[in-house]
Amino acid sequence: MQISTLNWFPGHMQKAKRLINENLPLVDLVIELLDARIPLSSQNPLLNELIGDKPRLIVLNKADLAANVEISLKNFRDNNFSAVAVDSVNGSGIKNLISLAKSLAKPKTNKFSKHGAKPRSARAMIVGIPNVGKSSLINRLAGMNHTKIENKPGVTRAKQWIKIADGLDLLDMPGILYPKFDNPDVALKLSWIYAISDEIHDLEPTVCKLLETLAEKFPNGLIERYKIDNLPADGSEILNKISLKRGCIKKGGLIDTDKALKLVLADFRAGKLGKVFLD
Repeated sequence: MQISTLNWFPGHMQKAKRLINENLPLVDLVIELLDARIPLSSQNPLLNELIGDKPRLIVLNKADLAANVEISLKNFRDNNFSAVAVDSVNGSGIKNLISLAKSLAKPKTNKFSKHGAKPRSARAMIVGIPNVGKSSLINRLAGMNHTKIENKPGVTRAKQWIKIADGLDLLDMPGILYPKFDNPDVALKLSWIYAISDEIHDLEPTVCKLLETLAEKFPNGLIERYKIDNLPADGSEILNKISLKRGCIKKGGLIDTDKALKLVLADFRAGKLGKVFLD
């Protein structure tokens, strides 16, 4: 599969790595945003090296699209991480996120008060791979559109400070992706959520593998969405059935594979194939 050898580390991501290093001393804690559908695969191992011992809050975003969220939270907490699940679109979990962030920042912010300085807001850096919803989360926290939202990997290019009325200042950082994918399964999952651009790999094997995975683990979403009887195990066969059901047909009666591939990806990314957990 072509994506198995994928290396994708655009120049602006190298800049993001440098920005994190430069600005880490300015913040009290790091908020690491993950996709709740793939909480392990959406972690960037580079961040462990960059963040070091700085307090960290794990935030599982898009929790409304994910199954097994409570299990994921427990796993992080069992490994001594503070963790919270949120849906940045409808706002669930946001108050808990703010409360936990303030609590983790207290050892630093209390030092100012103890020495007679004016109390200041907690300062947090938000980091994560592309397309896990950083801009949507910040907009929800800030209550207005401070940042540019676009469903495209790598849209947030420069650092931005956002003042939050609840006593939390946020430093948004550009999405930083792995420089190399040693695990092809991780690369696949990142392509499914669009952390990796669709333009740089072959969509057909990627989508067929997604369909096979969903058919094995969460078949009801496919069956209900596309009204498929006798769901096959093979991804190509599932794709053909979806093409016929949804009218992805070219002139002459040929299946329009490209249209069907884009349809499946759009439905999956929008949560229309049901709640999933793919790690």
